[in-house]
Amino acid sequence: MGKVAVGAAVVCAVAVCAATALVVRHRMRSSGKWSRAVAILKEFENKCGTPIGKLRQVADAMDVEMHAGLASEGGSKLKMLISYVDNLPTGDEEGLFYALDLGGTNFRVLRVHLGGKEKRVVNQEFEEVSIPPNLMTGSADGLFDFIAAALAKFVGSEPEDFHPPPGRQRELGFTFSFPVKQTSIVSGTLIKWTKGFNIEDAVGEDVVGQLTKSMEKIGLDMRVAALVNDTIGTLAGGKFYNQHVIAAVILGTGTNAAYVERAHAIPKWHGLIPKSGEMVINMEWGNFRSSHLPLTEYDQALDTESLNPGEQIFEKLISGMYLGDIVRRALLKMAEEADFFGDTVPPKLKVPFILRTPDMSAMHHDTTSDLKVVGNKLRDILEISNTSLKMRKIVVELCDVVATRGARLSAAGILGIIKKIGRDTVKVGEKQKSVIALDGGLFEHYSKFRICLESTLKELLGDEAAETVVIEHSNDGSGIGAALLAASHSQYLGVVEES
Repeated sequence: MGKVAVGAAVVCAVAVCAATALVVRHRMRSSGKWSRAVAILKEFENKCGTPIGKLRQVADAMDVEMHAGLASEGGSKLKMLISYVDNLPTGDEEGLFYALDLGGTNFRVLRVHLGGKEKRVVNQEFEEVSIPPNLMTGSADGLFDFIAAALAKFVGSEPEDFHPPPGRQRELGFTFSFPVKQTSIVSGTLIKWTKGFNIEDAVGEDVVGQLTKSMEKIGLDMRVAALVNDTIGTLAGGKFYNQHVIAAVILGTGTNAAYVERAHAIPKWHGLIPKSGEMVINMEWGNFRSSHLPLTEYDQALDTESLNPGEQIFEKLISGMYLGDIVRRALLKMAEEADFFGDTVPPKLKVPFILRTPDMSAMHHDTTSDLKVVGNKLRDILEISNTSLKMRKIVVELCDVVATRGARLSAAGILGIIKKIGRDTVKVGEKQKSVIALDGGLFEHYSKFRICLESTLKELLGDEAAETVVIEHSNDGSGIGAALLAASHSQYLGVVEES
């Protein structure tokens, strides 16, 4: 071989070695990055851990806070609001009742025909009405006059057979899903507006009084029989169909719980003990917090950057508004510290709440062999393309960690309520059923979340007690529930109808 050939061979060998070294370095670097991404996932998983012992501590803390909130106003992060609902439906209710459900940019008016034990809900009709944006920031008169006019129009379509007898008023259940200081079953003053409303002259005023004034102006003879929120409506709807219902939980965009308490177990209640001996308590449990809650750096950052820092900590761990964003925050850390999606951080990944919980659920439930749904969601929402199967699997694991923690904490919260009312153990010779009515899009549509919640509650209760506690889906509490509460708080209860 000539000198030239030898020289060329040496050059080639050097080049090959350099290229090989480059590949090895690249592999080491990428495997180093990959192991960093896996380490971030594992650390997150550990911090989100909800072993059964920790869940029992959360349930005990919930029980303690419930006692404190019932003892005095401001005694706990749990408001434990007295709802003034002391008569839940029995299933015997009969007649025609209306409901108004106001909780956002639309409101619904409903007409429900009740047929007693045999027929239950004979018929129901509803209409949805959009509120013009100018009325959401105008005057109280403007908004309530608009609502009263829509109600009057809806009453105008009432079938003739159902007109009330002369001298008898129509009755309405009013679901008002804004912060209210309730002063009776038929009155409550607005504390503040949320959800894009800002009508200054309504704050501090009685919302039932304002609606009544607007109805009187146009000659609509209708009485508000019950002012409630959607959680109490869910409790009423559940109880109408099943007398064993003792509590209701909403797991949707937000979360809340309400339950039936013995009136004498409410030290801050200074009124007369109601005939039923019971009172429904609106817990506002989204504001629960405890040192036992497994908070991570992502939860703390989400809370700090939220509109209400330090508030609604439990809600920020378990409700649909926030779960998707916790996943996004963990992915962002992987992108920043482990180049998880390549050399640059995808800009969309920095946008708060861009990853919604329904999208997280779709990825979590992906059963395709190549996790195609995950790939499509990452591409369509976050503009991240060319993801490997390995990467997609990590995304699914993240979804699982966040959903599992939320579901298991929800179960611990429910156990706290069951403990507070002494239904967590089976007494000798007693097999009373305790039914929890559950509603909300998260519970209804995120099946892995729902299944995990139900199995965790069974695990917490133990075999014997688990046989007596049932979770039932209770649909549309904010609508039908309000009409049912109008029926159970009717001024005509006990009045004998003349045939």
